[in-house]
Amino acid sequence: MNEDPGRDVEQEEEELFEHYRFKVDPGQELVRIDKYLIDRLPNTSRNKIQSAARNGSVVVNGKSVKSNYKVKPKDEVAIVLPYPVREIELIPQNIPLDIIYEDDQLIVINKPADMVVHPGYGNYTGTLVNALVYHFDNLPERKSDYYGRPGLVHRLDKHTTGIMVVAKTEDALTNLAKQFYDRTTERRYHALVWGDVEEDMRIEGNLGRSFQNRKVMTVFPEGDHGKHAVTHVKVLKRFGLVTLVECKLETGRTHQIRTHLKWKGHPLFHDLEYGGDRIVRGTTHDKYKQFIHNCFELIPGQALHAKSLGFQHPKTHEWMQFDSELPQGFQELLNKWERYVTE
Repeated sequence: MNEDPGRDVEQEEEELFEHYRFKVDPGQELVRIDKYLIDRLPNTSRNKIQSAARNGSVVVNGKSVKSNYKVKPKDEVAIVLPYPVREIELIPQNIPLDIIYEDDQLIVINKPADMVVHPGYGNYTGTLVNALVYHFDNLPERKSDYYGRPGLVHRLDKHTTGIMVVAKTEDALTNLAKQFYDRTTERRYHALVWGDVEEDMRIEGNLGRSFQNRKVMTVFPEGDHGKHAVTHVKVLKRFGLVTLVECKLETGRTHQIRTHLKWKGHPLFHDLEYGGDRIVRGTTHDKYKQFIHNCFELIPGQALHAKSLGFQHPKTHEWMQFDSELPQGFQELLNKWERYVTE
């Protein structure tokens, strides 16, 4: 699995870690598994493999093993590793961060709207990673096992707000990557969508790049293309022409919530890429058009907020649960619709 230099910055979460699998040759001599893997994995150090083993990410015949395990002929070997980050110079920038929690292993932040997560083509500065590099460089005390750069295990789109966890150490990065890969984390989002969502639903449909426009994703219901994706949708509040819903991710694909809900006829309100930035429901009266225009002015893009995140702490193994308030623009948007429906 080689990195595609032309890939979008806001890539799918599950591309942030790689899953390798090997069937050991019948004539293989006994050798430590870290030695066996380092000879077969590109751009990987023994430290990374040993860290993966410590965190249960090296599996032989269905069971986690330590790095000193001796590989035997016909063993089934699997390993999950954090995806190698692009070699881009990370420029520290003093950008304010909304820090919810921080310790020597990880940091949990509340990402604002209109902020790209990682530097890439067209966005080399002003990103969340630039801000984190500055923050880490200026901590009064930094542990010796610091990873050297913010360890990303998941991402949020530029205009999506809310909770993200970032690793500080190699072990934390490997451990969290495995949790996201194994889907043992809990992620819930709040979204305002066009239309009256009739009932709670489970949306299942493969997601992949659109053949017409490579910048957006589309659903392939027959399953011939794309990757398996599941979103659980729960209705929170109805406003007639729009609905506030909660989305629980079972998988983490690029633009998953945005694409799945558009497919079901409910594009996210003010989604610039998936048709939510025009009047999808309602009248053509000038007064209504002005109301919608005023609503659009409150948020820079799609009305989507990563409301809560739960995961197991990589060192203490304690279950960590974080929740965040809706950003001001999103809350004002809901208040506006509340008044519109009432009046």
